[in-house]
Amino acid sequence: MDAGFLLELRNIEKEYFGNRVLKGVTLNVKPGEIHALVGENGAGKSTLMNILFGMPVIYATGGIKGQVVFDGKPVEIKSPKAALDLGIGMVHQEFMLLPGFTITENIKLNREITKHNPISRIMGDSLKSLDVPAMRKDAQKALQTLGMNVDDWLPIAGLPVGYMQFVEIAREIDKENIKLLVFDEPTAVLAESEADKLLDAMKKLAARGIAILFITHRLDEVLAVANSITVLRDGEKVGFMTQEEATIEKIAEMMVGRKIERITTTAKEAADNEEIALSIRNLTVTMPGEMVKNISLDIKKGEVLGLGGLAGQGKIGIANGIMGLYPSTGEVYKGKEKLALNSPRTAIENKLAFVSEDRRGVGLLLDTSIEYNIAMTAMQIRGKFLKSFLGIQAIQMADDKRIRAHALQMIKDLDIRCTGPTQITRRLSGGNQQKVCVARALTMEPEILFVSEPTRGIDIGAKKLVLDLIVKLNRELGMTVVVTSSELGELRSICDRIAIVYEGRIETVLSPLASDLDYGLAMAGKYSTREEAV
Repeated sequence: MDAGFLLELRNIEKEYFGNRVLKGVTLNVKPGEIHALVGENGAGKSTLMNILFGMPVIYATGGIKGQVVFDGKPVEIKSPKAALDLGIGMVHQEFMLLPGFTITENIKLNREITKHNPISRIMGDSLKSLDVPAMRKDAQKALQTLGMNVDDWLPIAGLPVGYMQFVEIAREIDKENIKLLVFDEPTAVLAESEADKLLDAMKKLAARGIAILFITHRLDEVLAVANSITVLRDGEKVGFMTQEEATIEKIAEMMVGRKIERITTTAKEAADNEEIALSIRNLTVTMPGEMVKNISLDIKKGEVLGLGGLAGQGKIGIANGIMGLYPSTGEVYKGKEKLALNSPRTAIENKLAFVSEDRRGVGLLLDTSIEYNIAMTAMQIRGKFLKSFLGIQAIQMADDKRIRAHALQMIKDLDIRCTGPTQITRRLSGGNQQKVCVARALTMEPEILFVSEPTRGIDIGAKKLVLDLIVKLNRELGMTVVVTSSELGELRSICDRIAIVYEGRIETVLSPLASDLDYGLAMAGKYSTREEAV
């Protein structure tokens, strides 16, 4: 093995239908090393990992040029099974879970533990029973490694996306003979405390000699855990540095080819206008893992309101409940008009729009073009982008010219990396799928926009673009925006007020300029206790 490397990718090249997405990339990883791979969307990170994990799309489109060396031997990884046999595990950016199965069943899928029963002793091993206690013991061990305290026999369906991500990771940790783990944006859906637990778990795994390839857009995490860092841009390796050499500014500039300004607080002074855009009274939302318990909150017209808090405390449930995606009780008023709950159509008709944290499950029609994903809801609910058929007003059809023009403008404004407006949305990277969700919501021209985890899976350059866009919509168009985010720094950079949710209730509402101590106490549920003591 050259220089003690477990993995060597030598001059890897890959084309998709004449489009070169990897241009002679070289990457080396040692046993027990955490090696970060960073780059903007479209830089080639996911393609490189698909090669390493033997995803079918690679060899169905002509294979690769270059050489993969694993454990000192040249290998051709033409299937995920071949990767697993070598000792390579991968946590994908998009979930590979079976919703109807329990957490344990997902963790042990295709590696079930069986035991004999009276029939199998006579008829053969094929009739063995599942050894459920042994399977649950393994699953619990993997979950505990990640610091996750959850019932392992819960079904996947209905779990918050953060919990699903931990299950994905636990499944890989549980596998035997793992030598290399690939993490593709593992913390993108996690709250800050969860992300810290995961980073600690990664360090423990590396200490056991397991090599880790860590793909992330969160550069502070790179500096916290990565021993070495490789930077890709436009399919090329443009930089390599050790942890000691790296800074956030250096990595960011290398990623995008230009300096990126750090996002700074942009909170405007409190407006004299105290008009209420949305009044929430005694709202309870039954969202598994994100229960909302009898909250009341006023959202001021023209403000950017943040909803923050740790995972599982209920912040995500608020927007999902108001938009009718989970059963809700209570009262919601837009101005003086009471809105009917449990009806997504009613919410949309009243000029509320929602960018969900679950872009694939809720936000997109994956096998439909970008342009129709952007326009579809506006066509159905608002009658936009329609024209009469042969002058007959009663018969409406899609106005493809207007749809195309609007989609092209959105692609330009949001910097959606794609081949064009007709590209199937499933084929976009995760970050670009998120941008399509944002474009779809903006097309509704809402008066109140709910955005949940707006920058999940989005690179550092696009993250600033999306956050700046939210500010622009608010400042220039007067749009009221409610942003739910696990990134407290993100909320403090753009919001006028931030409501911290703890155990399904509003712990307090803070200024973005409030102290770190205040935020820490609020997120731990101690702020109101301190106030009472004072």
